Amino acid sequence: MAITAKQVKELREMTGAGMMDCKKALTATEGDFDKAIEFLREKGLATAEKKSGRIAAEGLVKVLVSEDGAKAVAVEVNAETDFVAKNEKFQAYVGQVAEQAMETTAADLDAFLAETWKFDESKTVKEALAGQIAIIGENMNIRRYEQVKEDAGFIASYTHMGGKIGVLVDVVTDVVNDEIKEMAKNVCMQVAALNPKYTTRAEVDQDYLAKEEEILRAAAKNEKPDANDKIINGMVKGRINKELKEICLVDQTYVKAEDGKQSVGKYVEEVAKANGAKITIKGFVRMETGEGIEKKQEDFAAEVAAQMGN
Repeated sequence: MAITAKQVKELREMTGAGMMDCKKALTATEGDFDKAIEFLREKGLATAEKKSGRIAAEGLVKVLVSEDGAKAVAVEVNAETDFVAKNEKFQAYVGQVAEQAMETTAADLDAFLAETWKFDESKTVKEALAGQIAIIGENMNIRRYEQVKEDAGFIASYTHMGGKIGVLVDVVTDVVNDEIKEMAKNVCMQVAALNPKYTTRAEVDQDYLAKEEEILRAAAKNEKPDANDKIINGMVKGRINKELKEICLVDQTYVKAEDGKQSVGKYVEEVAKANGAKITIKGFVRMETGEGIEKKQEDFAAEVAAQMGN
């Protein structure tokens, strides 16, 4: 039977579920409202939509690496509170999302959410998420995932503070042993601690560098209006280098450097030489739970006062 827009609107008002979900429910139940509501409740969609407006900025980052180290994935799943992030059911669910993301060939997050859920093929990933929202009782969100593949080396991983930060580092190497794996783990910890933006200087946008140079040159001339070009150029170069050492992983000062000066790049070279290997840090993924999400600031005193009519 044909489902009308009026029926969809009515079911949406009754359940709070999305328009497309309501249409799907009515179609599946041949327009029977009671069965359609039951359908939505079973999928967790009626409950999920009512919670979807609440900010989910807590949660977990989960990283997985294949046994051979050739493939890895990092995922971030958000919830509203840190309490839920510590819940075993939530943690198990995030682990399942990571397993799904490890195997996916989806082009983007929307396509990933539309995939069949590998742990219950009667549902999509989105429907499984809605079911978890109904069970756990908070708004949740699969925010992002990123796969890494490496056939000429391995991928190392590190999880900080139980999932607050997750890191993957792509290592190209012709030798793999415990010492090189330890080096890779240390580089992962470096990424977690100092949050570089790029792996090497070659990745830095040239337009950005040109603009920075222009700004720094003007600042240098204001500081030393009588200085010649050689001095000004030296000042600009020094300041650019200082900035690049902060944002480029291989140029950063290695956090465990005994002399407090050795760069990450020099540390990697040292390990490579000691093991007769050729090693390159090809790239990295760093995810931090809730980064970039504006968290709701609770003012409980004001809330209580409002409820008391003050």
